Amino acid sequence: MNGVDPLGTGVPGPREARARARAGTAGPTAGWAPGHAQANLIAVPADWAYDVLLFCTRNPKPCPVLDVTDAGSWTTSLAPGADLRTDIPGYRVWEDGRLVAEPADATPHWRTDLVSFLIGCSFTFEGALDAAGVPLRHVEQGRNVSMYVTDRACRPAGRLHGPMVVSMRPVPARLVPMARRISGLLPAVHGAPVHAGDPAALGIRDLDRPDFGDPVVAEPGDVPVFWACGVTPQAAVMASRPPFAITHAPGRMLVTDVRDEEYRLTL
Repeated sequence: MNGVDPLGTGVPGPREARARARAGTAGPTAGWAPGHAQANLIAVPADWAYDVLLFCTRNPKPCPVLDVTDAGSWTTSLAPGADLRTDIPGYRVWEDGRLVAEPADATPHWRTDLVSFLIGCSFTFEGALDAAGVPLRHVEQGRNVSMYVTDRACRPAGRLHGPMVVSMRPVPARLVPMARRISGLLPAVHGAPVHAGDPAALGIRDLDRPDFGDPVVAEPGDVPVFWACGVTPQAAVMASRPPFAITHAPGRMLVTDVRDEEYRLTL
């Protein structure tokens, strides 16, 4: 993407990207293995799995489900041979809605009753944006994408409730329609933006103070564009306080073997 090489030695494929994450390469995965889908993770005890599935079903924009594992499994059909406990470059461990650990390897925290949900990520359509000439400021600046908790409540489901989280990318005003059209063809990875323009419309007070990720500097003529974000389940964990959960660290995804084009609608 735009000549940026986040992993340092050429553009890797998805298996190499996962191997480097397993070996301890950290940092946001934007730009990793261009052309391949990326996925958010939330793993919960089996007796909370239906609540999560119902929450995702009722809130498909921020929580589009790509795969669900059997209880205790750390494998996914999205990436044969991958280990969900080790192949993401950063995890978060939650107890009663509190963040208690941020390990590089989740294996010591894994439980035999955990059901994992892999949720679509907007990094998946960034390759298409880049190919169309839409700049990716966070990649250009070597920063994590900016993410914000909004004042838009998700539809509750069982014991889960919470606000929608959005990711923000500054886009030149003339290219906003193109960004909307391109991302809209990939609803399985959040699809079109939920808002473009004044962040106050989403209850966001200060773009320089994201709730997750890094502040990203806009260029003259840029407009803030907001997409629904797969960190939304983490906001639900904080609001709903399940006894235990493991998630990815924001901006650090599972790189899958699935080509992004497999999620693209054909018109």
